[in-house]
Amino acid sequence: MNGGISNRWTTPELASANAAPLSPARRMRWLIFSLLLLATVIALLLFASRLRPRHTQATPQVPAISTSRTTAVRLTGKTQAVRSRAILAPLMAGQQVGSLTIVKLAATGSRVRQGDVLVEFDRQAQLRDFIDKKAQADDENGKVLQAQAAEVAAKSKDETDIEGAESALSKAELEMQKVELLSRIDAEKARQDLDEARVTLTQLKETFDLKRKAAQASIRILEIQRDRTHETMLHAQTNAALMQIRSPIDGVVVFNTIWKQGNMGEVQEGDQVRPGVAFMQVVDPSIMQVHAMVNQEDLAKLSLGQSVQVHLDAYPDLAFGGKLASVDPMGKRGDFSSRLRNFSATFSILGTDPRLMPDLSAAVDVQRAASSSAASLSR
Repeated sequence: MNGGISNRWTTPELASANAAPLSPARRMRWLIFSLLLLATVIALLLFASRLRPRHTQATPQVPAISTSRTTAVRLTGKTQAVRSRAILAPLMAGQQVGSLTIVKLAATGSRVRQGDVLVEFDRQAQLRDFIDKKAQADDENGKVLQAQAAEVAAKSKDETDIEGAESALSKAELEMQKVELLSRIDAEKARQDLDEARVTLTQLKETFDLKRKAAQASIRILEIQRDRTHETMLHAQTNAALMQIRSPIDGVVVFNTIWKQGNMGEVQEGDQVRPGVAFMQVVDPSIMQVHAMVNQEDLAKLSLGQSVQVHLDAYPDLAFGGKLASVDPMGKRGDFSSRLRNFSATFSILGTDPRLMPDLSAAVDVQRAASSSAASLSR
């Protein structure tokens, strides 16, 4: 029976093929065919796996979704102290000074209290000027006293001369009363004496007033010179006191970048500073704010009192709450278009931290507000 089946389904070629072994060439062709078939199956499986929908759970983007829903706009600006005082190199009274030399200086970032010494300048020049002017003022005051004494003596002498002239005039008038008893020569001489006495008295009285005015003018000139020297002496004394500057408030010392000795930098002990230059400031870090520029398009998204989040670029882990305090109503011309305006906005910072200092770059995330409130600011 088995033999019948085998003869029915087996052809002579197949029987011969099964009976004879495969040649190496045919064996290689079968191997290549099998590898191609396997590669095709793998490619189909990979293609099917890509088309199959994935059921793995995607990573939730909660921060991004939350930010887009709660943040209206992000602004950039710089921190600034609400309460600060600029420290200027003192202006000298009564003299021209090219520069002042720093001999003592408080460290930047140090905390000071009101009345603490911030900086001291070299005061030797002012002290020498004070001593010189004091000696000159004393000498000129002696000249004034001497001129006043001389005038008192001159006035007494002139008054005595006037009294003598008055006596001579009275005597000449008495002689004229008995002129009828005198000879013609004696009578003529009496008249001459009377005229001479009158002229002398008149001349003495006129010159008396002129001498007094001339003496007072001369004394006044000496007094003006003395007073001017005295004022210069007081200015030198005041300038010496100005060489020491104390802190006007409690706060932190912050140095300004100024032009010194041919380049920009912060002052150090031994540097020279021109009078009137603001080289330092004392800031109160307990109350800080952020100034930022808002373009015209983002202005409609802001409203006064709107909540914000303040982030410091220097300290990414540090964040503060805040509110929109004010917006400058006068806009400035935009950088790229004259039709767009930029507005200065001030944001108050709630809270404090030792790292929160002025002039730090900050990012302000303005929280989304109600449309009615935002529209009120834009109007």
